Amino acid sequence: MLRQLRPAVVLTALFTLLLGLAYPLAITGAARALMPAAAGGSLIRKDGIVIGSALIGQAFASDRYFWPRPSATGTPYDASSSSGSNLGPTSAKLRERVAGEVERLTAAGIATPIPEDAATTSGSGLDPDISPAFAAAQVARVAKARGLPEADVAGLVSRHAAGRLFGFIGEPRVNVLKLNIALDALKT
Repeated sequence: MLRQLRPAVVLTALFTLLLGLAYPLAITGAARALMPAAAGGSLIRKDGIVIGSALIGQAFASDRYFWPRPSATGTPYDASSSSGSNLGPTSAKLRERVAGEVERLTAAGIATPIPEDAATTSGSGLDPDISPAFAAAQVARVAKARGLPEADVAGLVSRHAAGRLFGFIGEPRVNVLKLNIALDALKT
């Protein structure tokens, strides 16, 4: 029995060291060498202080800022509780939530038709981006709240709009945190 147990223990220890320690450390080292910002969480700093990540949305509620899409997490944009709502298209609860969002956005002055991402949550509930259509729909509200010309705010949105990756992967998008940081940098 010892003859059979010894190779099993040795191989388990070897593969634990190789696949559980050496491989992850090698991949982490390669990622940090090749893509240091992405490997570090795509952190966004302002005056040397980390204020967020380009990969995780943040809740902005003030009229002076562009709003993100709704978050499905219990506390909005809480990365420790990332999850979708798992509500299907026939769910009455989903229809009520979307109708409530549409009503809230309409009351805030967002013109109809309301872009889809303005009233629905993403799969993770942490999406940092909105569609250019949702950003454009918010221009008048943000410009009015800040006392800025709408053309200046619209120009800022178009400068921060990113297209599809390689021209065909994903959807056009605007990162809300980066857009709001640029908005704060404008003279008001």
